[in-house]
Amino acid sequence: MRTEVDINASIITWAIARAGYELHELTSDVPKIQEWIDGKKKPTIKQLEDFSKKVYLPFGYFFLPEPPKESLPIPFFRTNYATDKKVSINVYDTILIIQQRQEWLRNYLIDNDYEPLPFVGKYNKSFNVEDIVTDIRNTLGLTENWASRFKTWREALDFLTLQIEDKGIIVVFNGVVENNVYRKISVEDCRGFVMVDNIAPFMFINNSDWKSAQMFTIVHELAHIWTGHSAGFDFRKLEPANDPVEILCDKVAAEFLVPEKFFSIIWNENPSINYAARYFKVSEIVIARRALDTGKINKQQFYAFYEEYTNRERVKKENQSPGGDFFATTRKRLSMTYAVHINNAVKSGKLLYRDAYKLTSLKGETFQTFFVKHL
Repeated sequence: MRTEVDINASIITWAIARAGYELHELTSDVPKIQEWIDGKKKPTIKQLEDFSKKVYLPFGYFFLPEPPKESLPIPFFRTNYATDKKVSINVYDTILIIQQRQEWLRNYLIDNDYEPLPFVGKYNKSFNVEDIVTDIRNTLGLTENWASRFKTWREALDFLTLQIEDKGIIVVFNGVVENNVYRKISVEDCRGFVMVDNIAPFMFINNSDWKSAQMFTIVHELAHIWTGHSAGFDFRKLEPANDPVEILCDKVAAEFLVPEKFFSIIWNENPSINYAARYFKVSEIVIARRALDTGKINKQQFYAFYEEYTNRERVKKENQSPGGDFFATTRKRLSMTYAVHINNAVKSGKLLYRDAYKLTSLKGETFQTFFVKHL
Protein backbone atom coordinates (compact mmCIF):
# COMPACT_ATOMS: atom_id res chain seq x y z
CA MET A 1 0.00 0.00 0.00
CA ARG A 2 1.31 3.41 -1.00
CA THR A 3 1.55 5.80 1.92
CA GLU A 4 1.33 9.41 0.84
CA VAL A 5 2.32 12.24 3.15
CA ASP A 6 1.34 15.86 3.59
CA ILE A 7 4.23 18.28 3.36
CA ASN A 8 4.66 22.02 3.29
CA ALA A 9 5.47 23.16 -0.26
CA SER A 10 7.76 25.86 1.11
CA ILE A 11 9.99 23.15 2.58
CA ILE A 12 10.36 21.61 -0.89
CA THR A 13 11.32 24.88 -2.59
CA TRP A 14 13.65 25.78 0.30
CA ALA A 15 15.35 22.36 0.12
CA ILE A 16 15.92 22.77 -3.63
CA ALA A 17 17.49 26.21 -3.24
CA ARG A 18 19.50 25.07 -0.20
CA ALA A 19 21.10 22.29 -2.25
CA GLY A 20 22.03 24.75 -5.00
CA TYR A 21 19.58 23.43 -7.60
CA GLU A 22 17.13 25.11 -9.91
CA LEU A 23 13.71 23.46 -10.10
CA HIS A 24 14.14 22.42 -13.75
CA GLU A 25 17.35 20.55 -12.87
CA LEU A 26 15.37 18.06 -10.76
CA THR A 27 12.39 17.35 -12.96
CA SER A 28 14.05 14.44 -14.78
CA ASP A 29 14.90 12.66 -11.51
CA VAL A 30 11.79 13.82 -9.64
CA PRO A 31 9.15 14.24 -12.39
CA LYS A 32 6.26 15.00 -10.00
CA ILE A 33 8.05 17.64 -8.00
CA GLN A 34 6.11 20.55 -9.52
CA GLU A 35 2.86 18.79 -8.65
CA TRP A 36 4.07 18.39 -5.04
CA ILE A 37 4.76 22.10 -4.89
CA ASP A 38 1.40 22.99 -6.48
CA GLY A 39 -0.43 20.64 -4.09
CA LYS A 40 -1.86 18.52 -6.93
CA LYS A 41 -0.11 15.37 -5.71
CA LYS A 42 1.45 14.10 -2.51
CA PRO A 43 4.76 12.24 -2.38
CA THR A 44 5.00 8.76 -0.97
CA ILE A 45 7.37 8.12 1.91
CA LYS A 46 9.74 6.34 -0.46
CA GLN A 47 9.67 9.22 -2.94
CA LEU A 48 10.31 11.72 -0.15
CA GLU A 49 13.19 9.64 1.21
CA ASP A 50 14.78 9.54 -2.25
CA PHE A 51 14.27 13.28 -2.67
CA SER A 52 15.81 14.01 0.75
CA LYS A 53 18.99 12.20 -0.33
CA LYS A 54 19.03 14.12 -3.59
CA VAL A 55 18.99 17.49 -1.78
CA TYR A 56 21.17 16.38 1.19
CA LEU A 57 18.48 17.09 3.77
CA PRO A 58 17.53 14.91 6.76
CA PHE A 59 14.19 13.21 6.11
CA GLY A 60 12.54 14.65 9.22
CA TYR A 61 13.00 18.23 8.00
CA PHE A 62 10.15 17.75 5.51
CA PHE A 63 7.63 17.54 8.35
CA LEU A 64 8.53 20.89 9.87
CA PRO A 65 5.86 23.61 9.64
CA GLU A 66 8.32 25.97 7.94
CA PRO A 67 11.95 26.02 6.78
CA PRO A 68 14.37 26.24 9.72
CA LYS A 69 16.74 29.15 10.18
CA GLU A 70 20.25 27.94 9.35
CA SER A 71 23.41 29.95 9.89
CA LEU A 72 27.13 29.37 9.64
CA PRO A 73 28.87 28.94 12.99
CA ILE A 74 31.87 30.91 11.65
CA PRO A 75 32.25 33.98 9.42
CA PHE A 76 33.12 33.24 5.82
CA PHE A 77 35.22 35.73 3.87
CA ARG A 78 35.39 36.09 0.11
CA THR A 79 38.06 37.96 -1.80
CA ASN A 80 36.74 41.40 -2.82
CA TYR A 81 33.49 40.77 -0.97
CA ALA A 82 32.19 41.26 2.55
CA THR A 83 31.49 38.41 4.95
CA ASP A 84 29.26 35.94 3.13
CA LYS A 85 26.27 34.47 4.93
CA LYS A 86 25.73 31.77 2.33
CA VAL A 87 28.03 29.02 1.10
CA SER A 88 27.42 25.90 -0.96
CA ILE A 89 25.66 23.03 0.78
CA ASN A 90 28.82 20.93 0.57
CA VAL A 91 30.86 23.56 2.40
CA TYR A 92 28.07 24.12 4.93
CA ASP A 93 27.70 20.42 5.73
CA THR A 94 31.47 20.03 6.06
CA ILE A 95 31.67 22.92 8.54
CA LEU A 96 28.92 21.30 10.62
CA ILE A 97 30.70 17.92 10.52
CA ILE A 98 33.96 19.48 11.73
CA GLN A 99 32.06 21.42 14.39
CA GLN A 100 30.53 18.18 15.68
CA ARG A 101 33.94 16.50 15.81
CA GLN A 102 35.42 19.50 17.58
CA GLU A 103 32.69 19.53 20.23
CA TRP A 104 33.25 15.84 20.97
CA LEU A 105 37.04 16.17 21.09
CA ARG A 106 36.91 19.26 23.29
CA ASN A 107 34.73 17.47 25.85
CA TYR A 108 36.88 14.33 25.68
CA LEU A 109 40.12 16.25 26.24
CA ILE A 110 38.66 18.24 29.14
CA ASP A 111 37.46 15.00 30.74
CA ASN A 112 41.03 13.71 30.43
CA ASP A 113 42.54 16.81 32.09
CA TYR A 114 44.10 18.38 29.00
CA GLU A 115 45.15 22.00 29.55
CA PRO A 116 44.19 24.92 27.27
CA LEU A 117 46.69 25.60 24.50
CA PRO A 118 48.65 28.75 25.43
CA PHE A 119 49.11 30.04 21.89
CA VAL A 120 45.41 30.15 20.93
CA GLY A 121 44.35 33.79 20.75
CA LYS A 122 47.72 34.90 22.13
CA TYR A 123 47.83 37.82 19.68
CA ASN A 124 44.14 38.70 19.53
CA LYS A 125 44.96 42.35 20.22
CA SER A 126 48.20 42.58 18.27
CA PHE A 127 48.71 43.24 14.57
CA ASN A 128 52.50 42.91 14.64
CA VAL A 129 53.31 40.46 11.85
CA GLU A 130 56.89 39.81 12.95
CA ASP A 131 55.88 38.99 16.53
CA ILE A 132 53.21 36.53 15.40
CA VAL A 133 55.49 34.84 12.87
CA THR A 134 58.30 34.51 15.41
CA ASP A 135 55.99 33.00 18.02
CA ILE A 136 54.52 30.49 15.55
CA ARG A 137 58.02 29.42 14.50
CA ASN A 138 59.20 29.11 18.11
CA THR A 139 56.13 27.12 19.13
CA LEU A 140 56.58 24.70 16.23
CA GLY A 141 60.35 24.51 16.74
CA LEU A 142 61.23 25.93 13.31
CA THR A 143 63.97 28.23 12.10
CA GLU A 144 63.39 31.11 9.68
CA ASN A 145 64.71 29.08 6.77
CA TRP A 146 63.30 25.73 7.90
CA ALA A 147 61.81 24.55 4.59
CA SER A 148 64.99 24.90 2.53
CA ARG A 149 66.45 21.67 3.96
CA PHE A 150 63.72 19.54 2.36
CA LYS A 151 64.01 18.24 -1.19
CA THR A 152 60.39 18.93 -2.14
CA TRP A 153 57.46 21.03 -0.96
CA ARG A 154 55.56 17.78 -0.27
CA GLU A 155 58.17 16.78 2.30
CA ALA A 156 58.03 20.26 3.80
CA LEU A 157 54.22 20.20 3.99
CA ASP A 158 54.19 16.76 5.61
CA PHE A 159 56.77 17.88 8.16
CA LEU A 160 54.89 21.10 8.92
CA THR A 161 51.63 19.18 9.38
CA LEU A 162 53.30 16.83 11.88
CA GLN A 163 54.71 19.76 13.84
CA ILE A 164 51.29 21.44 13.96
CA GLU A 165 49.47 18.30 15.09
CA ASP A 166 52.14 17.66 17.71
CA LYS A 167 51.03 20.91 19.37
CA GLY A 168 47.40 19.78 19.61
CA ILE A 169 45.96 21.32 16.46
CA ILE A 170 43.84 19.01 14.30
CA VAL A 171 44.64 19.31 10.58
CA VAL A 172 42.06 17.91 8.15
CA PHE A 173 42.71 17.56 4.40
CA ASN A 174 39.62 16.75 2.37
CA GLY A 175 38.05 17.73 -0.94
CA VAL A 176 34.66 16.05 -0.52
CA VAL A 177 31.93 15.86 2.11
CA GLU A 178 32.99 13.07 4.48
CA ASN A 179 33.92 10.23 2.08
CA ASN A 180 31.34 11.00 -0.62
CA VAL A 181 33.28 11.48 -3.87
CA TYR A 182 30.10 12.74 -5.55
CA ARG A 183 29.94 15.73 -3.18
CA LYS A 184 33.06 17.64 -4.13
CA ILE A 185 34.07 20.87 -2.39
CA SER A 186 34.97 23.42 -5.01
CA VAL A 187 38.15 25.41 -4.45
CA GLU A 188 36.28 28.45 -5.78
CA ASP A 189 33.80 28.02 -2.91
CA CYS A 190 36.29 27.27 -0.15
CA ARG A 191 40.05 26.93 0.10
CA GLY A 192 39.83 26.22 3.78
CA PHE A 193 38.45 27.16 7.16
CA VAL A 194 39.59 27.16 10.77
CA MET A 195 37.54 26.65 13.93
CA VAL A 196 39.47 28.19 16.79
CA ASP A 197 39.24 26.66 20.25
CA ASN A 198 41.71 26.76 23.14
CA ILE A 199 41.39 23.02 23.75
CA ALA A 200 40.71 21.49 20.32
CA PRO A 201 41.36 23.84 17.37
CA PHE A 202 40.54 22.37 13.95
CA MET A 203 41.96 23.37 10.58
CA PHE A 204 40.38 22.29 7.27
CA ILE A 205 42.35 22.46 4.02
CA ASN A 206 40.63 21.77 0.71
CA ASN A 207 42.55 18.82 -0.68
CA SER A 208 41.18 19.57 -4.16
CA ASP A 209 43.34 22.67 -4.25
CA TRP A 210 46.74 22.65 -5.93
CA LYS A 211 48.88 20.58 -3.63
CA SER A 212 51.61 23.20 -3.65
CA ALA A 213 49.18 25.99 -2.69
CA GLN A 214 47.93 24.17 0.41
CA MET A 215 51.04 25.28 2.31
CA PHE A 216 49.88 28.90 2.22
CA THR A 217 46.38 27.96 3.38
CA ILE A 218 47.64 25.96 6.34
CA VAL A 219 49.86 28.81 7.58
CA HIS A 220 47.08 31.36 7.03
CA GLU A 221 44.93 29.20 9.30
CA LEU A 222 47.70 29.00 11.88
CA ALA A 223 47.66 32.79 11.99
CA HIS A 224 43.92 32.66 12.68
CA ILE A 225 44.53 30.38 15.65
CA TRP A 226 47.23 32.68 17.04
CA THR A 227 44.94 35.70 16.66
CA GLY A 228 41.89 33.83 17.98
CA HIS A 229 39.52 34.25 15.02
CA SER A 230 37.58 31.41 13.38
CA ALA A 231 36.87 31.90 9.68
CA GLY A 232 36.40 30.34 6.27
CA PHE A 233 37.74 31.79 3.04
CA ASP A 234 37.93 31.26 -0.70
CA PHE A 235 41.22 33.14 -1.35
CA ARG A 236 40.44 33.95 -4.98
CA LYS A 237 43.71 34.41 -6.87
CA LEU A 238 45.36 33.80 -3.49
CA GLU A 239 44.32 37.26 -2.27
CA PRO A 240 42.67 37.92 1.11
CA ALA A 241 39.27 39.45 1.71
CA ASN A 242 39.08 43.11 2.63
CA ASP A 243 39.03 42.43 6.35
CA PRO A 244 41.72 43.49 8.87
CA VAL A 245 42.18 40.01 10.35
CA GLU A 246 42.24 38.34 6.91
CA ILE A 247 44.84 40.81 5.68
CA LEU A 248 46.91 40.25 8.83
CA CYS A 249 46.78 36.45 8.50
CA ASP A 250 47.73 36.77 4.84
CA LYS A 251 50.81 38.81 5.76
CA VAL A 252 51.75 36.35 8.51
CA ALA A 253 51.54 33.41 6.08
CA ALA A 254 53.64 35.21 3.49
CA GLU A 255 56.36 36.17 5.96
CA PHE A 256 56.37 32.73 7.60
CA LEU A 257 56.80 30.88 4.31
CA VAL A 258 58.92 33.40 2.44
CA PRO A 259 60.78 35.70 4.86
CA GLU A 260 61.30 38.99 3.09
CA LYS A 261 65.01 39.34 3.92
CA PHE A 262 65.80 35.87 2.53
CA PHE A 263 63.50 36.41 -0.43
CA SER A 264 65.35 39.58 -1.42
CA ILE A 265 68.69 37.75 -1.29
CA ILE A 266 67.44 34.83 -3.39
CA TRP A 267 65.65 37.11 -5.87
CA ASN A 268 68.75 39.23 -6.33
CA GLU A 269 70.78 36.09 -7.04
CA ASN A 270 68.23 34.82 -9.55
CA PRO A 271 65.03 36.82 -10.19
CA SER A 272 63.05 33.70 -11.13
CA ILE A 273 59.70 32.64 -9.67
CA ASN A 274 60.48 28.99 -10.37
CA TYR A 275 63.90 29.16 -8.69
CA ALA A 276 62.51 30.88 -5.57
CA ALA A 277 59.64 28.38 -5.35
CA ARG A 278 62.09 25.48 -5.32
CA TYR A 279 64.21 27.18 -2.67
CA PHE A 280 61.38 28.07 -0.28
CA LYS A 281 59.35 24.86 -0.97
CA VAL A 282 56.14 26.70 -1.78
CA SER A 283 54.09 27.02 -4.93
CA GLU A 284 55.16 29.34 -7.71
CA ILE A 285 51.93 31.27 -7.17
CA VAL A 286 52.93 31.99 -3.55
CA ILE A 287 56.27 33.32 -4.78
CA ALA A 288 54.49 35.42 -7.38
CA ARG A 289 52.28 36.87 -4.63
CA ARG A 290 55.36 37.62 -2.52
CA ALA A 291 57.06 39.27 -5.48
CA LEU A 292 53.95 41.40 -5.98
CA ASP A 293 53.75 42.35 -2.29
CA THR A 294 57.43 43.36 -2.19
CA GLY A 295 57.29 45.37 -5.43
CA LYS A 296 59.38 42.99 -7.55
CA ILE A 297 56.55 42.49 -10.06
CA ASN A 298 53.42 44.55 -10.76
CA LYS A 299 49.76 43.49 -10.65
CA GLN A 300 49.54 43.01 -14.40
CA GLN A 301 52.49 40.61 -14.30
CA PHE A 302 51.03 38.79 -11.29
CA TYR A 303 47.59 38.27 -12.86
CA ALA A 304 49.15 37.11 -16.13
CA PHE A 305 51.28 34.60 -14.23
CA TYR A 306 48.29 33.49 -12.17
CA GLU A 307 46.29 32.63 -15.31
CA GLU A 308 49.24 30.78 -16.83
CA TYR A 309 49.86 28.85 -13.62
CA THR A 310 46.16 27.99 -13.20
CA ASN A 311 45.96 26.60 -16.73
CA ARG A 312 49.14 24.59 -16.21
CA GLU A 313 47.87 23.08 -12.94
CA ARG A 314 44.50 22.29 -14.54
CA VAL A 315 46.21 20.28 -17.29
CA LYS A 316 48.24 18.39 -14.67
CA LYS A 317 45.10 17.52 -12.76
CA GLU A 318 43.32 16.32 -15.88
CA ASN A 319 46.23 14.01 -16.66
CA GLN A 320 46.36 12.51 -13.18
CA SER A 321 45.07 8.96 -12.84
CA PRO A 322 41.93 8.67 -10.69
CA GLY A 323 41.68 6.62 -7.53
CA GLY A 324 44.18 6.09 -4.77
CA ASP A 325 44.60 4.36 -1.44
CA PHE A 326 41.35 4.83 0.50
CA PHE A 327 42.94 4.30 3.90
CA ALA A 328 45.87 6.61 3.20
CA THR A 329 43.31 9.23 2.17
CA THR A 330 41.30 8.56 5.33
CA ARG A 331 44.36 9.29 7.48
CA LYS A 332 44.41 12.80 6.02
CA ARG A 333 40.64 13.25 6.05
CA LEU A 334 40.43 12.46 9.75
CA SER A 335 43.86 13.65 10.98
CA MET A 336 46.01 11.11 12.75
CA THR A 337 45.81 12.96 16.07
CA TYR A 338 42.01 12.98 15.98
CA ALA A 339 41.94 9.30 14.96
CA VAL A 340 44.18 8.36 17.90
CA HIS A 341 41.83 10.09 20.33
CA ILE A 342 38.83 8.28 18.81
CA ASN A 343 40.64 4.95 19.05
CA ASN A 344 41.62 5.52 22.68
CA ALA A 345 38.09 6.58 23.59
CA VAL A 346 36.58 3.46 22.02
CA LYS A 347 39.12 1.13 23.66
CA SER A 348 38.56 2.69 27.08
CA GLY A 349 34.80 2.39 26.77
CA LYS A 350 34.25 6.16 26.75
CA LEU A 351 32.88 6.15 23.22
CA LEU A 352 30.36 3.72 21.74
CA TYR A 353 31.08 2.23 18.34
CA ARG A 354 27.90 3.72 16.88
CA ASP A 355 29.05 7.18 17.94
CA ALA A 356 32.60 6.53 16.71
CA TYR A 357 31.16 5.59 13.30
CA LYS A 358 29.37 8.92 13.16
CA LEU A 359 32.40 10.90 14.30
CA THR A 360 34.67 9.32 11.69
CA SER A 361 32.27 8.72 8.77
CA LEU A 362 33.46 5.10 8.82
CA LYS A 363 31.36 2.05 9.58
CA GLY A 364 31.65 -1.62 10.45
CA GLU A 365 34.44 -3.50 8.75
CA THR A 366 35.89 -0.35 7.18
CA PHE A 367 36.17 1.25 10.62
CA GLN A 368 37.83 -1.85 12.07
CA THR A 369 40.26 -2.21 9.17
CA PHE A 370 41.36 1.41 9.40
CA PHE A 371 41.91 1.45 13.16
CA VAL A 372 43.53 -1.99 13.33
CA LYS A 373 45.76 -1.90 10.24
CA HIS A 374 46.19 1.73 9.15
CA LEU A 375 46.31 3.89 12.27
